[in-house]
Amino acid sequence: MTENKTDFSEFINRRQEFPALKREHKGLPLAFFDGPGGTQVPESVIAAVSHYYRTCNANSHGAFITSRETDEVTDRARCRVADFIGAEGPENISFGANMTSLNYALSRALGRWFLPGDEILITQLDHEANRGPWLALREKGIMVREVAVLDNGTLDYEDFENKINENTRLVAMGYASNVTGAVNDVERIRSLTHAVGALLLVDAVHFAPHFPINVKALGVDFLLCSAYKFYGPHVGILYSKGGILNRVPTYFLRTQEAHAPYRIETGTLNFAALNGVTAAIEFIGSCDHSPQNSPRLDRAMAKIAGYEELLARRIVDGLQQVPGLRILGPDFTGGLRAPTISFTLDGLDPITTCTELAEKAILAWDGHFYGIRVVEVLGLLEKGGVTRVGVSLYNTAEEVDRLVTGVAEIAARHR
Repeated sequence: MTENKTDFSEFINRRQEFPALKREHKGLPLAFFDGPGGTQVPESVIAAVSHYYRTCNANSHGAFITSRETDEVTDRARCRVADFIGAEGPENISFGANMTSLNYALSRALGRWFLPGDEILITQLDHEANRGPWLALREKGIMVREVAVLDNGTLDYEDFENKINENTRLVAMGYASNVTGAVNDVERIRSLTHAVGALLLVDAVHFAPHFPINVKALGVDFLLCSAYKFYGPHVGILYSKGGILNRVPTYFLRTQEAHAPYRIETGTLNFAALNGVTAAIEFIGSCDHSPQNSPRLDRAMAKIAGYEELLARRIVDGLQQVPGLRILGPDFTGGLRAPTISFTLDGLDPITTCTELAEKAILAWDGHFYGIRVVEVLGLLEKGGVTRVGVSLYNTAEEVDRLVTGVAEIAARHR
């Protein structure tokens, strides 16, 4: 999908907008390859959060000016998120403390709707935030079945087709794996759910930072993502199709507005963070400079995806030259793949690899990253999981070369 003729020099220049990138460790600039666990934020996001606290810090729905401004902050954030994911409008966007909390709230609500004997399909490839809430419904007599993952870290679609049936009420799946980088065929699964009348919920937390999303085109019923993965604050986001949320028996106080998008929002929202969400999406949109007015965010995300793929391919090409190193997940020849690379080194546990990379001012993750089931299925959990690095728009080719060199030196030292 990469356009080699595209000018990506802007991303190098925009690094200066991220204050954290100025940090050093032992005289070396920090290389942030920890983006899959949460990205750094630009100054505009920090300023937006600070501006809210400085000027209009108030609760919502009051008659006075700062409260009205708070309502405007919330409304604006819903509108920006709707634009970001291609939703029908702001009424389809709900907010929460994080994706996990929203998904638990939704699962408890749907658990009141579904009946004993109804079935839910989850996958082995998913983050626990899109497994645990549904597995908990087994105590209500709801059958939760699990779609297998293949040895290459991708979903077994044949198993998917064999397990979905007329009793399936919901399919809960990820859009992209935060462990293997695999991007799942949501459109294919959507056709399967349509055939049996099941709902489709998609966890797009790991997809949203890297690729354009259009929920209307996908036809999903629910989609979740998290702003802190795309240069914003910690805010969970839930998209609900049409008026479906109004039919779901959510738990909410009688003082809460009983219609979408509010009926799943428990308690006071983090208004300052919502101002930061708006700023993060506007920052992403500013990466597109073409004269057309719309769809600016789609073009910006496509440009980001192209740049990140170039760097991710460079990582893969370099790491493949390291003896004893195995990369998980699909390659880049079969379609979309998230720029997230997890690997193992023969005879070396991931925590050692990451600790030694940290001494070189290179930030990488070790473990299972809450994608524990796929790590377990692939036989890596007892070995400490994997080492994971990920590309964000502020990474550079120079940092990639530092990473590859660092891993090669660590591997050689322990060989």
